[in-house]
Amino acid sequence: MNTSRLDLNLLVTLEALLAERSVTRTAARLHLSQPAVSAQLSRLRDMFGDPLLVPAHRGMTPTAKALELLGPLRLALDDLRNTLHAHRDFSPARSRLAMTIACTDYVEAVVVLPLVRALRQRAPGVRIAVRRFNPAQTEQQLASGDVDLAVATPDPAQSHLRTRLLFEESYVLIGRRDHPRLRTGLTLEEFVQLEHVVVSPSGGSFTTPIDDALTALGHRRQVVLSAASFLFVPEIVADSDLVALVPRRLLHGQRDRLTSIDLPWLAEQFDVSLIWHERTHGHAGQRWIRELLVEFTADATADGKLIAPKHAARRRSASRRVG
Repeated sequence: MNTSRLDLNLLVTLEALLAERSVTRTAARLHLSQPAVSAQLSRLRDMFGDPLLVPAHRGMTPTAKALELLGPLRLALDDLRNTLHAHRDFSPARSRLAMTIACTDYVEAVVVLPLVRALRQRAPGVRIAVRRFNPAQTEQQLASGDVDLAVATPDPAQSHLRTRLLFEESYVLIGRRDHPRLRTGLTLEEFVQLEHVVVSPSGGSFTTPIDDALTALGHRRQVVLSAASFLFVPEIVADSDLVALVPRRLLHGQRDRLTSIDLPWLAEQFDVSLIWHERTHGHAGQRWIRELLVEFTADATADGKLIAPKHAARRRSASRRVG
């Protein structure tokens, strides 16, 4: 059987015919004319290569093939109806939604981890899969369904994707708790003399955009270690004299063993946004997840601590095409 042009309406009609065993009653049940139901029965007979229903003393009698189809047909249609109903009326407490989120290790720590904790209370049946964020593949992954949601800095060239701003992030300089050279008011000249750890997600690079800015000012810092993950950095600097620039929210829960200072002369910032495709825009469950993420991050405190939603005022700051 060629299913590429399968008409689901025919299967709904077959289900009704097998229940009513009458073209007249099936037509009334489906609000169709008798000729329309008869035409659909003819197409069903051609589709399955079987009469399906044959005349009887009263009404029609299903063939052995029809009775064989009845159980799987009802199960398949019930699953479809349940899926459509759940899509329209999402119930967090009962949902079995599985969602794939693409993000960096930093976002996984400061955004996805609080989300997972919240889901265990609000929607324990919802499952989250995390994939490493790849900017070059984001558009294709969202369109194909390999990824449902990306949490990252949006690419202006991908303006057709929907986005919603979560927060604006800045950098702080961190070192071990009693680092002898870290102090408020650190100058640019003092900064470049420190031994630095940088993060290179692609691996191996000893420069970042910050180094390009320093070069333009005539300075070059001492980079002695290139790490592949931000999550590795606090461990390294806590047990050495190395320092690192890290996103501010990464410090949550680390302040007892690290020193952090602001650098007023460093203006490097970036946006963290939700990014999704039109394909999932109307999905009730995924919309609920997006709203929950906005709720959790709307009012982050100055030190990066995420406030629980019940203590947060709802802020609807958004970028283009808010959904």
